[in-house]
Amino acid sequence: MENKTNQVTDNLSLQGAFYTNKYRNLFAEILDKSDKEINEKINRAFHQLFYGDDESQRVYYPVEPDMAYIVDIDHQDVRTEGISYGMIIAVQMDKKNEFDRLWKWAKTYMQNKDGERKGYFAWSLKTNGEIIDINSATDGEEWFVTALFFASAKWGDGEGIYNYRAEAQALLDIMLSKCDLFDGSDTITNMFDKETKQIVFAPIGTAARFTDPSYHVPHYYELWARWADKNNQFWADAIIASREFLIKTVHPKTGLAPDYAYFDGTPADPYNGGANNFRLDAWRVAMNIAIDYEWFTQGDDKYGKWAEEQSNRILDFFYSGGIRKYASVFTLDGKVLVADHSPGLVAMNAVATLASTNEYRKEFLYEFWNLPIPDGQYRYYDGLLYMLALLQCSGNFKIYHIK
Repeated sequence: MENKTNQVTDNLSLQGAFYTNKYRNLFAEILDKSDKEINEKINRAFHQLFYGDDESQRVYYPVEPDMAYIVDIDHQDVRTEGISYGMIIAVQMDKKNEFDRLWKWAKTYMQNKDGERKGYFAWSLKTNGEIIDINSATDGEEWFVTALFFASAKWGDGEGIYNYRAEAQALLDIMLSKCDLFDGSDTITNMFDKETKQIVFAPIGTAARFTDPSYHVPHYYELWARWADKNNQFWADAIIASREFLIKTVHPKTGLAPDYAYFDGTPADPYNGGANNFRLDAWRVAMNIAIDYEWFTQGDDKYGKWAEEQSNRILDFFYSGGIRKYASVFTLDGKVLVADHSPGLVAMNAVATLASTNEYRKEFLYEFWNLPIPDGQYRYYDGLLYMLALLQCSGNFKIYHIK
């Protein structure tokens, strides 16, 4: 095991929840909602998304006797994104049965058992377990690792695939152990670029030459740098690399981030699909910055201050579009590309209020509080972001500490 001493430097002036174990409940603090109201809202959302009507409400579907998947209703596929979000939600809600069912489905059908992709998870499958796309979307592995660490701390480790900490460590090792070099367009690579210490968009060929800003989760790397059995200095370096990247990639006036970017922060559109604009993936950047602030950077003169400025900047931009009608897809300088007012984006902007000092942050919270639980065709992405935001804005998205 690597010597972890001084791999991560803790600043005693920091005020994040990692150091204080205090999580803000914005619904109580700013909206003056009661604990009963808040808990009922969270439990109602979980029940609908996991156990609601099969055709119009739920996204979680059990597979007897002991597995379950989360399906993207619009695209009719099962994604590592959805399974890993579901696992994080389950551990935060103390739903061990749901967590274990999702993890077993992912291990059974998604994880490659042999070949050059061994250990990586295929990102898109049919509900019967048939692989649609064998490639990996690296955010899935990031959320799997963190969910597994939390499960280990919360419930303790079991046997086999339920030895959560061993599974998290094995996955961390795999993410850095494939190939450091590019050797042709189809080369399978590491999930992190060894030179820049940044998460790649996908660990194969040219897709490993750029990144997705919403995949940058420095608050998770903070935990890995402390808890991993090896490569601790790499994860410590990745924390700073991601924070510096986020500063570079967001637009200086609007605060909008692109869906894809090169490692220097420059917007990227490698497939000519408009990914250099603020699209659905990029909605989550505000959440990641705010949770990094909530957990770690609050009180930091550089990154904490920037998180406040950035959260104010992006909320200023959306406020200017009308709190109940702002659009959902933009060029980075603010030109509307899709005019829909989306529940998923409303949810992410509510989370941004954790780091914002704007006087009207209350209006973003009210807009989110008053949203109905997403249902229908787009309930997968909107619904999971809604559920995450409920936990995050209520002080229920917590670190469970590995001893």
